[in-house]
Amino acid sequence: MPEADTPVTPAPTRSCWFPRSRRSPLLARQMLRKLLDTVPDGRDRYAEIGELLVTELVGNAVLHSGMPGRLIWVSFDVNDTRLRIEVHDASGRPPVPQQPSPIAGCGRGLLLVEALATEWGHFPRPSGVGKVVWAECAPEVLAAKQ
Repeated sequence: MPEADTPVTPAPTRSCWFPRSRRSPLLARQMLRKLLDTVPDGRDRYAEIGELLVTELVGNAVLHSGMPGRLIWVSFDVNDTRLRIEVHDASGRPPVPQQPSPIAGCGRGLLLVEALATEWGHFPRPSGVGKVVWAECAPEVLAAKQ
């Protein structure tokens, strides 16, 4: 048990509910940056690709979950070997990468996730409502792609 006069540093936020809003990808990126600032070399190892991944995953949940009034749960898990991002939404429809035409203005998000993540996937939410889409990136991949 810690002594009463020992300062307690609050743990960085690793998960949060977000509204289905166009601002939510930005807010999730900000949350990731704050978390990575608490991890040794976190920004250097994970920020660039991690921010792209969270933007695409949260953006897809906002755009495609189709459930007005429902919230999106975003969580991060980071250690020395990988950053894992999970986005929970209320839609049961699985994410499917598209092959948009060269002039299409959207539809490339999951192609970016496939290209940047070391692994990604989806599974039904344990509560039985909706799904979880997740992606991981590793520091080695970041160094190789720069």
